Amino acid sequence: MSTATTSALPAFPFDWDGTRLPAEIAGLRAEPVRKVRTIAGAEAWLVSSYELCRFVLEDRRFSLKDTSAPGAPRQYALTIPPHVVNNMGNITGAGLRKAVMKAINPKAPGLEEWLRARAASLVDALVAEGAPGELRGGYADPYSSGLHCRMLGIPEEDGPRLLRSLDVAFMNAPREIEAARLNWDRDIAYMTERLDDAATGGLMAELAALREDPDYAHLTDEMLATVGVTLFGAGVISTAGFLTMALVSVLTRPDVREALTAGGVAGAMDELLRVNLSIGDGLPRVALEDVRLGDVDVRAGELVLVLVEAANHDPERFPDPLAFRPDRENAGEHLSFGGGSHYCPATALGKRHAEIALETLLDRLPGLRLAVPVEQLVWRTNFMKRLPERLPVAW
Repeated sequence: MSTATTSALPAFPFDWDGTRLPAEIAGLRAEPVRKVRTIAGAEAWLVSSYELCRFVLEDRRFSLKDTSAPGAPRQYALTIPPHVVNNMGNITGAGLRKAVMKAINPKAPGLEEWLRARAASLVDALVAEGAPGELRGGYADPYSSGLHCRMLGIPEEDGPRLLRSLDVAFMNAPREIEAARLNWDRDIAYMTERLDDAATGGLMAELAALREDPDYAHLTDEMLATVGVTLFGAGVISTAGFLTMALVSVLTRPDVREALTAGGVAGAMDELLRVNLSIGDGLPRVALEDVRLGDVDVRAGELVLVLVEAANHDPERFPDPLAFRPDRENAGEHLSFGGGSHYCPATALGKRHAEIALETLLDRLPGLRLAVPVEQLVWRTNFMKRLPERLPVAW
């Protein structure tokens, strides 16, 4: 397809407002696989029905790793080293999956008590400062950052220096940017130092100890530091993103607020994930061979984007999809954690983390409300996340 023809394709993503489902999604019901133009100016097949989205995520003919290959069509420019795109695959290949899964276990000793105490201390700080408070910068981000510092075994006070990298380190940019490499190098240097710090605990201490094991002689300090940087970055973006958008739902949707107040948070997490609109882009895959996808022939080497927010609101799978129903029998079939071999390994931790944070806020601040008109929220994106820049509240 020529450049001129590509430029005539619909631009994707459609809409960054996280309080509403993009209007274009209704039109995709009749055309669940269609060509779009990405941020980087490439052609891509946008997949929007639940059935086909799940098919792409589970079929190994669609590769995440190959989206970073030289010359591959891009959804946006790479702002992390190409080999990091398939991070969990690399971790598994290096024999580190067991250590990582242990670190992200929501039943780890003392973790739940820590989460409750941390959530309460952040609410105390909001109340002490007085309204208006800021729920993204003052609650969701530090809560998630502190959790990941604890898992990694690094000082919680170092969280902000790592957190400041994320808006650029995972930026949705049309072309490569120098700041991304500078952030990456700085954070890798930081994690490498932690490997030699006797005060380091948690996962980073376990990784450091492997350097004495002949079975792990193939691992370099940079490879071990990469595990720390990527687990912090992707983990904080994902958990803080879901929590922030769950708070948006509570603050802007009376039906969500009423359901959580009446029935509690614990049984509503999957439905909160289903209606969550934080995944602003598509989950990217590259076809490894020619594949028939619905009524379309996808050719080897073409980019495919899985539109999770459309799949999660597909009326064929979730009747009356705009309604918030915690008792929905199949709410847990949402695709908000991906699917197939790249299903997010931190699912249980992310849900428990958000559950405790929401319970604490609603219990301590029952009058919590948005302190600005909803239409004045400013939205931004990074790492496939659509998030409000600030979330001002009163109580």
